[in-house]
Amino acid sequence: MALFCFSLLFSLLLSSILLSNHSVKCDHDEEDNLFQGINKYRESLNLTSLTNNENANCLAGEIADQFKNQPCTNTTGANTVPGTEPQFSNYPDLLNKCHLNISNTRDGAVMPACVPGLVPSVVLANFTQSLYSDNLNDSKYTGIGIGSEDNWIVVVLTTNTPEGSFVPATYNGANLISKIGLIYCSMLLLVGNIFLL
Repeated sequence: MALFCFSLLFSLLLSSILLSNHSVKCDHDEEDNLFQGINKYRESLNLTSLTNNENANCLAGEIADQFKNQPCTNTTGANTVPGTEPQFSNYPDLLNKCHLNISNTRDGAVMPACVPGLVPSVVLANFTQSLYSDNLNDSKYTGIGIGSEDNWIVVVLTTNTPEGSFVPATYNGANLISKIGLIYCSMLLLVGNIFLL
């Protein structure tokens, strides 16, 4: 009987580990506020609202992390003189971390801003009352990703074209099938142990 109980508990534990979602959603109020503020701004211009794009969120977060220890200056963020934006030699690595490639991000726009304390009204003004507003006013952009780190917040705009959709670089059908198979096997194991009770 003890072996049966151990087997049941082990199966339940294994199933809960395999079936649980390991992604962690952090509370990013400044990102949510900016998302809502940008969409209200676009609505005031009779433009469609931008939809949240998880892959663009990933890239925005990775880029914000690159800015993490940089101070706010006139050569960073929304005050940047066009043509003097910082270049990241590891940009391909950032794309890889988010399962993206350059061909499906080409039409997107990356817009970093540095605001001490990430004060919501100042953050929004850095995007709506700067050179970045040209991008926000453009109807070709349909999606948005936002990431922040310290005083930095990065907005990535996406399009609905193949060159700006930010869809994952590869789709591995075998990976999906193996995940589904694992779930069904776990469920079968769980149900089998319940019937043995």
